[in-house]
Amino acid sequence: MSKEFWDQNFSDKEFVYGKQANQFTQQKSHLLSKNSTIGCFAEGEGRNAIYLAGLGHEVIAYDQSTVGLEKAKQLAVEQGVNVQAIPMDLTKEKVISRQFDAAIMVFGHVPAEDQHFFIHNIIAAVKPGGYVMFEVYSEDQLDYQTGGPREKEMLYHPSDVLQWIMPHHCLHFYYGEVDRKEGKKHTGLSHVIQTVIKKKD
Repeated sequence: MSKEFWDQNFSDKEFVYGKQANQFTQQKSHLLSKNSTIGCFAEGEGRNAIYLAGLGHEVIAYDQSTVGLEKAKQLAVEQGVNVQAIPMDLTKEKVISRQFDAAIMVFGHVPAEDQHFFIHNIIAAVKPGGYVMFEVYSEDQLDYQTGGPREKEMLYHPSDVLQWIMPHHCLHFYYGEVDRKEGKKHTGLSHVIQTVIKKKD
Protein backbone atom coordinates (compact mmCIF):
# COMPACT_ATOMS: atom_id res chain seq x y z
CA MET A 1 0.00 0.00 0.00
CA SER A 2 1.32 3.40 -0.99
CA LYS A 3 2.15 6.50 1.01
CA GLU A 4 -0.89 8.13 -0.62
CA PHE A 5 -3.13 5.32 0.62
CA TRP A 6 -1.93 5.67 4.20
CA ASP A 7 -2.00 9.47 4.11
CA GLN A 8 -5.64 9.26 3.07
CA ASN A 9 -6.35 6.59 5.69
CA PHE A 10 -4.95 8.76 8.47
CA SER A 11 -6.53 11.99 7.21
CA ASP A 12 -9.63 11.20 9.28
CA LYS A 13 -9.96 13.65 12.18
CA GLU A 14 -10.39 10.67 14.50
CA PHE A 15 -7.54 8.37 15.41
CA VAL A 16 -8.64 5.52 13.18
CA TYR A 17 -6.97 2.83 15.30
CA GLY A 18 -7.61 4.61 18.57
CA LYS A 19 -5.28 6.28 21.04
CA GLN A 20 -4.69 3.29 23.30
CA ALA A 21 -1.69 1.04 22.71
CA ASN A 22 -2.17 -2.38 21.20
CA GLN A 23 -2.96 -4.97 23.87
CA PHE A 24 -0.09 -7.27 22.91
CA THR A 25 2.35 -4.37 23.20
CA GLN A 26 1.03 -3.59 26.66
CA GLN A 27 1.24 -7.24 27.73
CA LYS A 28 4.86 -7.61 26.64
CA SER A 29 6.20 -4.19 27.66
CA HIS A 30 7.40 -5.62 30.99
CA LEU A 31 10.26 -7.29 29.08
CA LEU A 32 11.80 -3.92 28.27
CA SER A 33 14.55 -2.62 30.51
CA LYS A 34 14.06 0.74 32.15
CA ASN A 35 14.88 3.70 29.89
CA SER A 36 15.28 1.59 26.77
CA THR A 37 15.72 3.04 23.30
CA ILE A 38 12.87 1.70 21.17
CA GLY A 39 12.01 1.82 17.49
CA CYS A 40 8.31 1.64 16.64
CA PHE A 41 7.90 0.54 13.04
CA ALA A 42 4.92 1.15 10.72
CA GLU A 43 3.67 3.17 13.68
CA GLY A 44 0.98 5.21 11.95
CA GLU A 45 -0.72 7.57 14.37
CA GLY A 46 1.66 6.77 17.22
CA ARG A 47 -0.44 5.02 19.84
CA ASN A 48 2.19 2.41 20.75
CA ALA A 49 5.09 4.87 20.62
CA ILE A 50 3.29 7.28 22.93
CA TYR A 51 2.48 4.47 25.37
CA LEU A 52 6.11 3.35 25.50
CA ALA A 53 7.37 6.92 25.87
CA GLY A 54 4.96 7.26 28.78
CA LEU A 55 6.77 4.35 30.46
CA GLY A 56 9.99 6.37 30.30
CA HIS A 57 11.56 4.93 27.15
CA GLU A 58 13.26 6.91 24.39
CA VAL A 59 11.18 6.25 21.28
CA ILE A 60 11.48 6.81 17.55
CA ALA A 61 8.39 6.21 15.39
CA TYR A 62 8.79 5.26 11.73
CA ASP A 63 6.07 5.32 9.09
CA GLN A 64 5.78 6.22 5.42
CA SER A 65 2.72 8.38 6.12
CA THR A 66 3.60 11.95 7.08
CA VAL A 67 -0.09 12.50 7.92
CA GLY A 68 0.02 9.63 10.42
CA LEU A 69 3.24 10.89 11.97
CA GLU A 70 1.81 14.40 12.37
CA LYS A 71 -1.04 12.85 14.36
CA ALA A 72 1.55 10.94 16.39
CA LYS A 73 3.25 14.22 17.26
CA GLN A 74 -0.14 15.67 18.19
CA LEU A 75 -0.86 12.71 20.47
CA ALA A 76 2.59 12.98 22.07
CA VAL A 77 1.92 16.62 22.98
CA GLU A 78 -1.53 15.69 24.29
CA GLN A 79 0.00 12.97 26.49
CA GLY A 80 2.98 15.07 27.58
CA VAL A 81 5.69 12.82 26.18
CA ASN A 82 8.44 13.15 23.57
CA VAL A 83 8.54 10.90 20.51
CA GLN A 84 10.75 11.45 17.49
CA ALA A 85 8.96 10.79 14.19
CA ILE A 86 10.83 9.79 11.03
CA PRO A 87 9.07 9.33 7.67
CA MET A 88 10.48 6.29 5.89
CA ASP A 89 9.40 3.56 3.49
CA LEU A 90 10.57 0.56 5.48
CA THR A 91 10.23 -1.75 2.49
CA LYS A 92 12.88 0.19 0.55
CA GLU A 93 15.00 2.22 2.99
CA LYS A 94 17.24 0.61 5.59
CA VAL A 95 17.11 1.81 9.16
CA ILE A 96 20.45 2.35 10.96
CA SER A 97 21.48 -1.05 12.30
CA ARG A 98 22.01 -1.98 15.95
CA GLN A 99 20.71 1.29 17.36
CA PHE A 100 17.78 0.15 19.53
CA ASP A 101 17.35 -1.91 22.67
CA ALA A 102 14.00 -3.06 21.30
CA ALA A 103 11.70 -2.82 18.30
CA ILE A 104 7.90 -2.93 18.15
CA MET A 105 5.67 -3.42 15.11
CA VAL A 106 1.89 -3.68 15.20
CA PHE A 107 -0.20 -4.51 12.12
CA GLY A 108 2.45 -3.32 9.69
CA HIS A 109 1.13 -4.87 6.52
CA VAL A 110 3.16 -4.75 3.33
CA PRO A 111 3.03 -6.79 0.09
CA ALA A 112 4.29 -10.37 0.37
CA GLU A 113 7.32 -9.65 -1.80
CA ASP A 114 8.41 -6.91 0.63
CA GLN A 115 7.76 -8.73 3.91
CA HIS A 116 11.19 -10.39 4.20
CA PHE A 117 13.03 -7.07 3.75
CA PHE A 118 10.61 -5.30 6.08
CA ILE A 119 10.97 -7.76 8.97
CA HIS A 120 14.74 -8.05 8.60
CA ASN A 121 14.98 -4.25 8.49
CA ILE A 122 13.27 -4.17 11.89
CA ILE A 123 15.44 -6.94 13.36
CA ALA A 124 18.64 -5.36 12.03
CA ALA A 125 17.83 -2.11 13.84
CA VAL A 126 18.08 -3.84 17.24
CA LYS A 127 21.27 -4.44 19.21
CA PRO A 128 22.31 -8.04 19.95
CA GLY A 129 20.46 -9.14 23.07
CA GLY A 130 17.62 -6.74 22.36
CA TYR A 131 13.96 -7.59 21.83
CA VAL A 132 11.82 -7.56 18.73
CA MET A 133 8.07 -7.98 19.17
CA PHE A 134 5.24 -7.72 16.71
CA GLU A 135 1.63 -8.61 16.10
CA VAL A 136 0.21 -8.91 12.57
CA TYR A 137 -2.87 -10.37 10.94
CA SER A 138 -2.47 -13.85 9.50
CA GLU A 139 -3.87 -14.93 6.14
CA ASP A 140 -6.77 -16.50 8.06
CA GLN A 141 -7.94 -12.99 8.96
CA LEU A 142 -9.73 -12.90 5.61
CA ASP A 143 -12.40 -15.17 7.14
CA TYR A 144 -12.98 -12.78 10.05
CA GLN A 145 -13.35 -9.40 8.31
CA THR A 146 -12.74 -7.48 11.55
CA GLY A 147 -9.81 -5.39 10.37
CA GLY A 148 -6.69 -5.34 8.29
CA PRO A 149 -6.10 -5.72 4.56
CA ARG A 150 -8.60 -7.58 2.42
CA GLU A 151 -5.93 -8.96 0.10
CA LYS A 152 -4.17 -12.21 1.00
CA GLU A 153 -0.83 -10.94 -0.31
CA MET A 154 -0.88 -8.19 2.36
CA LEU A 155 -1.23 -10.68 5.22
CA TYR A 156 1.30 -13.02 6.85
CA HIS A 157 1.82 -16.77 6.84
CA PRO A 158 3.15 -18.37 10.06
CA SER A 159 5.78 -20.48 8.31
CA ASP A 160 7.29 -17.33 6.76
CA VAL A 161 7.45 -15.61 10.13
CA LEU A 162 9.07 -18.66 11.75
CA GLN A 163 11.69 -18.76 9.02
CA TRP A 164 12.52 -15.07 9.47
CA ILE A 165 12.95 -15.33 13.23
CA MET A 166 14.69 -18.74 13.25
CA PRO A 167 18.24 -17.36 13.77
CA HIS A 168 17.19 -15.76 17.08
CA HIS A 169 15.87 -16.83 20.48
CA CYS A 170 12.09 -17.14 20.21
CA LEU A 171 10.48 -16.23 23.54
CA HIS A 172 6.89 -16.12 22.33
CA PHE A 173 5.11 -17.27 19.19
CA TYR A 174 1.33 -17.39 18.81
CA TYR A 175 -0.84 -18.13 15.81
CA GLY A 176 -4.53 -17.91 16.55
CA GLU A 177 -7.47 -15.85 17.67
CA VAL A 178 -7.50 -12.67 19.76
CA ASP A 179 -10.12 -10.00 20.40
CA ARG A 180 -9.09 -6.57 19.20
CA LYS A 181 -11.06 -3.36 19.57
CA GLU A 182 -8.68 -0.64 18.41
CA GLY A 183 -10.43 2.38 16.99
CA LYS A 184 -13.02 1.89 14.27
CA LYS A 185 -10.92 -0.30 11.97
CA HIS A 186 -10.01 -3.17 14.31
CA THR A 187 -13.34 -4.33 15.62
CA GLY A 188 -13.55 -7.79 17.15
CA LEU A 189 -12.38 -11.39 17.01
CA SER A 190 -9.31 -11.60 14.80
CA HIS A 191 -6.65 -14.07 13.66
CA VAL A 192 -3.09 -12.96 14.34
CA ILE A 193 0.55 -13.96 14.51
CA GLN A 194 2.49 -12.73 17.55
CA THR A 195 6.23 -12.93 18.03
CA VAL A 196 8.78 -11.95 20.64
CA ILE A 197 12.43 -12.70 19.93
CA LYS A 198 15.70 -11.91 21.66
CA LYS A 199 18.25 -11.06 19.01
CA LYS A 200 21.39 -13.14 18.72
CA ASP A 201 24.72 -11.63 17.65
